[in-house]
This record gives sequence, C-alpha cells and structure tokens, in this order.
Amino acid sequence: MSKDPKNLRLMEVVLDDASIGRSTPDVEHERAVAIFDLVEENSFQPAGADEGPFRLKISVVEKRLVFDISNEAGEQIAVHILSLTPFRRIVKDYYMICESYYEAIKSSSPSQIEAIDMGRRGLHNEGSQTLKDRLDGKIEIDFDTARRLFTLVCVLHWRG
Repeated sequence: MSKDPKNLRLMEVVLDDASIGRSTPDVEHERAVAIFDLVEENSFQPAGADEGPFRLKISVVEKRLVFDISNEAGEQIAVHILSLTPFRRIVKDYYMICESYYEAIKSSSPSQIEAIDMGRRGLHNEGSQTLKDRLDGKIEIDFDTARRLFTLVCVLHWRG
C-alpha cells in the first residue's frame, strides 16, 4: 500500500460491544479478518477532513448504523447516522447464502461450492455498493474499503 502524505485512512476500527449480537465462530472470524484487513489497507476521508489517520467506532443505536469518527488524538470529527433499512434484505439474503456456503464446504462438490460462493460475493458486492452510496458526500471510501465495512455492518446487523 502506498502511503498517502495526508494519511487519509483508518488507523483503528472498533465495533461497539453492546451492538454485537450473538454470532457463530464463522461470523467472528469474518469480523476479525475484516477489521484486520480494513486497518491494513483502506481509503477513508470524512467530508471536510484534510488529514488523517482516523479512528472509527461503528455501532447500532435505535436500529440505526452509527459511524463515530475521530482523529488520531481521539477528538471527534463527525458522527454519521444511517438507516439500516436499505441493508436489511441484502444482509438477510447474505446470511442465508453464507449458511449454505458453510454447509456446502462440508459435503458439496467444488462446482456447487463455487456457485454458492459466486452468489455470496455478488450479494456482498451489492451491499458494499449500497454502503458506499449511502456514505456519498459524508465519507469518501474506495470499493475495497466499502467491502470490508459492509462485512462489519453484517456482523452488527445480525442478531443470531
């Protein structure tokens, strides 16, 4: 990853413990990998912020997705609150296909697993684009950052 002189990236991502529902080991693994990958490589610029890096706390409050952004020193820069409604169907479908995928890994043929995985990736891309669109004008992110953030939205949205 090339270093941006303005450091327009996330240095830390935290999920609000109170917002995380019960989840499976597979979901916990996805969460940990998404946070690690997100911090390792991302593009993140809140509107009006010219220099980073940034800290992001993601939570769900009263059925709304909250992005609480602060600077390196921990001073709050912005809070963006998004409705979860546009994500409900995508997240529900995504979790159903993920369950099928994890079951298929145990007993299905490679071609069946690949077909399910293609559907899973398609839904993940759809959710990532929805998130990117919903953040437009608030936070500038690239598609890979949106994908990793969408994984975290799924973890917060899913209640087991």
